[in-house]
Parts: sequence; C-alpha cells; structure tokens
Amino acid sequence: MRRALLWASRNGWLRARVPRLRFVRRAVRRFMPGETLEAALAAADALRAAGQGVALTRLGENLVVLAQADAVAAHYHGVLDRATAGPAPVEISVKPTQLGLDIDAETTFRHLDGLARHAAEAGSWLWLDMESSPYVEPTLALYERLRALHPNTGICLQAYLRRTPGDLRRLLPLGPAVRLVKGAYDEPGAIAWRSRGEVDAAFLGLALPLAEAARDGRARLALGTHDADLVRQVATFAGAAGVPRERLEVHMLYGIRAAELRRLQADGFPAFTLVAYGEAWYPWYMRRLAERPANLIFALRQVLPWP
Repeated sequence: MRRALLWASRNGWLRARVPRLRFVRRAVRRFMPGETLEAALAAADALRAAGQGVALTRLGENLVVLAQADAVAAHYHGVLDRATAGPAPVEISVKPTQLGLDIDAETTFRHLDGLARHAAEAGSWLWLDMESSPYVEPTLALYERLRALHPNTGICLQAYLRRTPGDLRRLLPLGPAVRLVKGAYDEPGAIAWRSRGEVDAAFLGLALPLAEAARDGRARLALGTHDADLVRQVATFAGAAGVPRERLEVHMLYGIRAAELRRLQADGFPAFTLVAYGEAWYPWYMRRLAERPANLIFALRQVLPWP
C-alpha cells in the first residue's frame, strides 16, 4: 500500500484529477488548515499562543519555468513581513526545487540567500527541505554555501538514506541546524533502509551525535517525527550523555498526533508544528498517507459510510 500511494503521488494523470474530488479535499483538511496564507497564519497564531514554535511551508515542487521561482521567493518574503509579530517569529521551510533547482542552481541560491537575510532581520529561521535522493547532493551543496553566510539556516536530513551518516559528518563542522526525519519518498533498497526497525535504528544513530553537538551549542537539533516512542528513546540515550530535553526540539506536521506533541511539550521538549498550505498539495498529501496506516484510514472515513 505504501508503494502504491507513493506511485500515485508521482502520477500526473492522478495529480490532475484527484484534487477535484470533494471527499479528497475534505480529507486533506486534516493535514493543513487551508490553502491560503491567511489560513496558515491563523493556525500559526493559535499554536504560538499555546507555546509552540511554527514553521510555514507553501506546498509546491519541481518548477519548470524559472520565473515562477521569483514569485515563490516573493511570496516567502511576504510571509516573513507578516509573520514576525507575536510571542516568537514564524520560521519558513522551503523546497529548493520550488525555487528553481531543476533549472538553475545559482538562481536558487540567490533566492535562498535573500530569504535567509530577511529571516535574520525578522529574528527568524530559514529551513531547506530535503527532497528525493537525486536532490540530496545539490541541496547539501546549497546549504554549505548558505550556512557559511547565515547562521539562521537549517536543513532536513533523511534517516532512511544509507548515505546520511556521511552527510552528517560532513555538516557537523559547520555547526548546523538539522531537522532529522525518517524519510517519505519511495527509494530503492540499494540506497535506503526499507524496514521500520532499520529506519528507527538509523534515526537513533544519527540523533545521538546531533544531540551531543546541540548540548555543546554546536548544532540545533529538531526531531522531525510523529513517533513519540522514538523521541523518548532518543531522550533517554541523550539524557545519559548529559543532553537536557530543552535541546531536543520535536517538529510534527499540523494535524498529525497533535495531542502527543502537546504531551511532549508538557514534558519539557520544545514543540514545533510545521504548517503547510497552498494549492499544490496533492503529491505532499499522498506521501503523508503513505507514512502511516492511520492517515489512510482517516482519509477512507471521508468517503465510506462509517460512523
């Protein structure tokens, strides 16, 4: 089922038709407060009032016209202008292919550089999302250049990729900010761990050196997972190494295990919610369904006559 959903996320015919279905649009509201920036900002205000950090991401990827990247960058500059008021600034998280990486890496870097500078002026952060395996190396290269100029920048690393321990060793001397996730793309076994046990072990093995670096002020660590048991396992091992919980941020997606995130927040973990919005939600939504069976069950409830 997971592979079928990931295949569906890449299928152009389905991408053009499925978003028109009313029950699908109803189901996707679990994972995003709405398609507009206004809806995302309203959700962000409520979350910040509850003591959580927020990162906003406008959905979209793999632009084919470079001029569209200028519009995406302008949109994020507008987000930074509007989202700084309140108990804490809102952070932004962007996909490099949404800023033109498929077409011109230098244009992408120019946009990232401008957004990082704007975020610093707003007292905020810019995160680079990680996409499928062909984009890992160019995204790392962008981040290395960006981090040298802007300390307020972070990157996502995917634990299920076999190359990620080497990528982490490469980044640690930079004093990075890392959002560590399990990984949501359909990667072959030659380059990615496939079983849940293997992915969990890889996640733990990556989280511990990052936690020690965060303890010493040499990194910022965000545990980007909805697996609360894994978060607590990381905390147990990290605690034995003297890492306090306030160094172990937990980042979860809007609408997924929100109650569990609040419990972790009450237990002393800094809590962040990633709020997604925008019209280009179909491939992102299908990957969310593929991540956990409970997500698919919820979607089915929107069309089947269940109580």
